[in-house]
Amino acid sequence: MQTSVVPAVADAMSYPFAEPPAAGSVCEVAPGLYWLRMPLPFALNHINLWLLRDGIGWTAVDCGIGLDDTRAHWERIFTEFLGGPGLTRVLVTHFHPDHFGNASWLTQRFGAPLWMTETEFLTAHAQYETLPGFGSDATAELFSQHGLDAQRVSGIAGRGNSYRKIVGEPPRRFVRMLDGDEVEIGGNLWRVIAGYGHAPEHAALYCESLGVLISGDMLLPKISTNISVWPSKPESDPLKLFLRSIDRFTELPANTLVLPSHGLPFRGAHHRVQMLHAHHRDRLAEVLDACSRPCSATDLLPVLFRRTLDTHQTFFAMGESIAHLNYLWLQGRLSRSQGADGVLRFLRPAK
Repeated sequence: MQTSVVPAVADAMSYPFAEPPAAGSVCEVAPGLYWLRMPLPFALNHINLWLLRDGIGWTAVDCGIGLDDTRAHWERIFTEFLGGPGLTRVLVTHFHPDHFGNASWLTQRFGAPLWMTETEFLTAHAQYETLPGFGSDATAELFSQHGLDAQRVSGIAGRGNSYRKIVGEPPRRFVRMLDGDEVEIGGNLWRVIAGYGHAPEHAALYCESLGVLISGDMLLPKISTNISVWPSKPESDPLKLFLRSIDRFTELPANTLVLPSHGLPFRGAHHRVQMLHAHHRDRLAEVLDACSRPCSATDLLPVLFRRTLDTHQTFFAMGESIAHLNYLWLQGRLSRSQGADGVLRFLRPAK
């Protein structure tokens, strides 16, 4: 078990833990609360998970991706750290595969209930079963409508049900969490803070007595959370929802220890929220400038992402490009039209 703590620095953001725990080990970050890090097979190569002592057992917050190497790391933790009854509850912040992938495996192994918000639970099933609006064909059709060329559209469609490849069959039962609920874990109350835009009904958890926020993907220290439009809601405004959601973290004490799903734990949530607002203001300004001529979401990829994108990265980049366009269009700051080629393009009105 690692406990490498360094003094906090007196600036807007500080990082009280110098290094993450090695995969298969744990690091105590608050009384009875332990940090795990598991590998991911993506450019974003890790996810942070959390174990909370809960009476005679443990509550796990998030599960890691459903692959053998992640499960091998879990097995080591079961053997060397948990002991006894093991997990007595599995709590998942949202349906994305790095958070939900092992939910079925863990709940079945320990006979532990799954705790989630209802929208995340149902979305996991919709994604796993490829319900209408959730498959790669629907995504490819949306991206084609936003100007993606046939070769890259084919690459997106060819992904098939990539969710099912890294997520076990979702559990059929769950305990529902609602915004504002207080969940008792190990004698501490954790308040559910629902967030929107990154996922349908993401659940962050705040414990006043410990001064800790488990932020999931809603507040990350170094990178900006993916905010995308998906085919089931093609005219939605997830960026507005996200920015409104993160403002709630400024209501917490300024010295709250934030435990994110990616990156290092940090203090300085208020400053990080300001940084994210500034980041998206800058991106929106770039979109407005580019739309002095008619632009599709595909036209904006080199504006918003100044690097070569593979198929996996294009998948998320297109969703995010559409999200920024929808934000401005729904505010009336851009007009939208559909050309004879079927492509949606956006234009900034002449001054």
